Amino acid sequence: MATDVVVIGPSDSDPQALLTAAEKTQALFDEMDQLFSRFRDDSELSRVNAQAGRETTVSATFASLLGHALRGARRTDGLFDPTILQALVAAGYDRDFDDLRRTDRTAAGPGPAGAWQAVKIEGKRLRMPLEVALDFGGVAKGWTVDRAVERIEGLRWAVVNAGGDLRVIGVPPDDELLVGVEDPRDRRSEVARVLVAGGAIATSSVTRRSWGPGLHHLIDPRTWLPAETGVLQATVWAPTCAEAEILSKWALLSGPDALDAVPGLLVMEDGRVLHSIEAVEPADVTA
Repeated sequence: MATDVVVIGPSDSDPQALLTAAEKTQALFDEMDQLFSRFRDDSELSRVNAQAGRETTVSATFASLLGHALRGARRTDGLFDPTILQALVAAGYDRDFDDLRRTDRTAAGPGPAGAWQAVKIEGKRLRMPLEVALDFGGVAKGWTVDRAVERIEGLRWAVVNAGGDLRVIGVPPDDELLVGVEDPRDRRSEVARVLVAGGAIATSSVTRRSWGPGLHHLIDPRTWLPAETGVLQATVWAPTCAEAEILSKWALLSGPDALDAVPGLLVMEDGRVLHSIEAVEPADVTA
């Protein structure tokens, strides 16, 4: 999934329990990448997209994630949209991001999105129109984090962190963890640290996966183009990482009003840091 995944647990844990947790997590991420990567010709996602326009049978895992994504689209009135793939490709994101960064890319113009209501899943039977293509992106990563923490055994508490999208299981030391929020303009710095006692946080940013001025992976379904909302980055807390992933994209596209509805933190283009979650400045934290 083009990200680093870290498993964290108590320093006095049985080393074998930590190793087993890390191995299970790696195996799960490999398995989910095989299912949901749009850059693998043999992935289930690629097969499903190739069969658009016909009814097809999907795996139980695929049906579960797709159902979650469609509920997220409904909850956000379509601002989170799993049918943005053609808009992403039109914006230039047509290959693995590591390859994308090594080439000069330009946008071909707005591509179609916003067709999530036309996607129908009943059990394992999927129907979607010929012109529709799915892309789960970050929600697949958050969904995998949730399943990884559920498989961890033998640790009082643990964190699975996939590129800044993380979930806590158990009771962390002092009942909460301080989690740094990356500065979207300088990944070596933090804009704040948020207190997390449980649940999950996820971050969506227009700077993290960018390949040119105004070109990034966060498509606004209202315009079919990379989002321009005045928000550089949104970090949101939710009970699960998959839910936090959906809400972080919704918050970035919605702007400051989103903080009235969800606990989160926004980094604005003008440098302001707005938050409705308990947060502290990095300089206020004693190492």
